[in-house]
Amino acid sequence: MLRPVLLATFLLPFAVAPARAQLNPSPTGGLTRNPAEPAVSAYPAPAAGDGLSTAGYNLSRWAEDWRSMRDPKKRKDWLDRLKFLPLNNSGSVYLTLSGELRLRFNQTSNPNLKLGPRQKQDILRSVGGADLHIGPHLRAYAEIARADLWGKELGTVSGSFRNRLVFQQYFVEGDEAVGSVRLGLRYGRQEFTDGSNLLVSQRDNNTIRYVLNGVRLWVRGKTLRADLFDLHPTRLGVGGAGDDFVERSIRFSGVTSGMVVPRTALGGSKLYFDPFVWRLANDHAVWGRTNSAEERFYYGARLWGDAGRLTIDWTANYQGGRSGNRPIQAGQIFAAQTWKLGSSPTAPRIGFHADYASGGGAYNRGALHDAFAPFGNNIYYSYQLYLTPTNLIALAPSFTVSPLESVRITIEQQWTWRDSTGDAVYRANGTAFAGTQNNRARKVADVTRLQTVWTATPRLNFTGRYEHLAAGPALTRAGFAGSDFLAGWASYRF
Repeated sequence: MLRPVLLATFLLPFAVAPARAQLNPSPTGGLTRNPAEPAVSAYPAPAAGDGLSTAGYNLSRWAEDWRSMRDPKKRKDWLDRLKFLPLNNSGSVYLTLSGELRLRFNQTSNPNLKLGPRQKQDILRSVGGADLHIGPHLRAYAEIARADLWGKELGTVSGSFRNRLVFQQYFVEGDEAVGSVRLGLRYGRQEFTDGSNLLVSQRDNNTIRYVLNGVRLWVRGKTLRADLFDLHPTRLGVGGAGDDFVERSIRFSGVTSGMVVPRTALGGSKLYFDPFVWRLANDHAVWGRTNSAEERFYYGARLWGDAGRLTIDWTANYQGGRSGNRPIQAGQIFAAQTWKLGSSPTAPRIGFHADYASGGGAYNRGALHDAFAPFGNNIYYSYQLYLTPTNLIALAPSFTVSPLESVRITIEQQWTWRDSTGDAVYRANGTAFAGTQNNRARKVADVTRLQTVWTATPRLNFTGRYEHLAAGPALTRAGFAGSDFLAGWASYRF
């Protein structure tokens, strides 16, 4: 019942003429959801678990706040008009429309790190969204998407890269002020990014993003928050909207809390501390040659934000539970930091990340020590999706320069090893490189990466990426080779 109701929001601007009443402009206050009551101080929007907004835009389009567009003086063109379409005289019921077109190409030598002809991918993403606000406390959001793919040496194509049509998101949401806090609930298909992006991410690299189904609840104060959730991922087909299903065999649930670190810390800062306890249940987890039910618990915390010119993102977690009849004893540490060499917007930055993800036990008896990320940012260690935070040690210095405020160029050199030489090297999708568990080499690969981003306008941006992966003996002794990767795309959104 929910899907047809939310899909109807796309038809509202055509079925209902927008009201022509004079509307008074209302400040947004930086909120990503409905405006708070005057007595309620909102938790800082960038840390509320919905991602960051830049120039009004967010990867999760429902997290954007376009109430300022009720003022005609703030609209620059007809697309701005689509951001606030009042459906009654007072403007308390209104619709926000959004969309994106992304044209991309990828070229990869030695696909899957096997000697062979180059893979060429031409990719088009088309997305349309509608956000219906009914008063200050209720909303419904729906988003449809299409993924087109052409090229050579494509191999088996998943529904996240070719899909005739998918209901990418659809949910209803309500919130209410109770005393000095705000309570909220969202139910339906939704993106979830409340945590380190190495653990949870909507995976924008994919053409069809990673979305889940279920419920998320939150409590927000001025300096404290808590989010509870119970979600199942979406299993994508490649045809029309009718072949996408809720994957009931996988369940992700738990609580993420947060607090604003006092601004006086470290001589003035904007830091946030987010402890979390999560549960990931999978009826068909595969480790080594075993397929079994797994229940994995995550106990961890994240400290992140800015302290002067220093930006940090540190996360640590311990993973327990059981995989089949074996105990899980695993963990991960992610430490990323950058230092801005000056106060101007174009000042260069130096940085590095040092990461550890335990490994071992997949091909042996006893405890399973392989760490696992529920659905993290799958390009963080390799644009080509050949590395992931399982049985991995990585160290990567980087340098970022901005010749113009709208241009950002980053070069990174990453060295990677495996924690356990008796275990395999793992891809971003969690599968092992066959045979890598049979040699004792520790070095996995050296990865050189270059990325250039040009934000031509808030709506239009261009990205270019290059990566050279020099395979180490942990890969080459199992018959795998190095690879070069080149990608570029243009994205236009409104």
